[in-house]
Amino acid sequence: MLQMDKETLLKIVEKLSSCKDIQLSDIPCIDLYVDQVTTLFDDKLGDIKREPSEKVLTKTMINNYTKSKIIMPPKNKKYNKNHMILLSLIYNLKQILSINDIKLLFDPLFNRANSAKGVLKVDLDELYNAYLSIKEDDMEKFSDYFSDVFDHVLSVSSETIKDTNNNKQTLILLVLALAAQAAFNKRLAENIIDEYFKAEK
Repeated sequence: MLQMDKETLLKIVEKLSSCKDIQLSDIPCIDLYVDQVTTLFDDKLGDIKREPSEKVLTKTMINNYTKSKIIMPPKNKKYNKNHMILLSLIYNLKQILSINDIKLLFDPLFNRANSAKGVLKVDLDELYNAYLSIKEDDMEKFSDYFSDVFDHVLSVSSETIKDTNNNKQTLILLVLALAAQAAFNKRLAENIIDEYFKAEK
């Protein structure tokens, strides 16, 4: 039964790791109005949503990111490729980091001294391509990592839990193990921001 569960879980891992981020080739050459931006994100990232009714990106979110100076204001109410890249990065980061931390992380991308609106001082295409490449490489290895975690959880649970037929207890341990790793990675990311980005403020 547990072996079958492992196969089912590995299929879930495969499905999740095959979900693609917005690629540079997905971003239109023309600038978009906010409704077109939210539609693009829903179309391209729909597979990532946990619930069908969930919104990947809303007008309110975009307005809040602009007010917080995480992204540049739109020009003539239109958003360009750089906006889309930043919004895609924010979508991934906000699952883990606070808006405050994202702002600290993004601040070095802007030359705010010369413009209150914030002018980009880096090539976002290069940064984004590097990020996508790293993420894709990591996702390819994730099935092996998950398999190791599952085997470890199964081994420990068989030694410590009397009711070895209780799959739910093993799955609870698996979720706890994955959540512990996620929490550690979150704290590590926050500590890197505290050490290297807050100090520059």
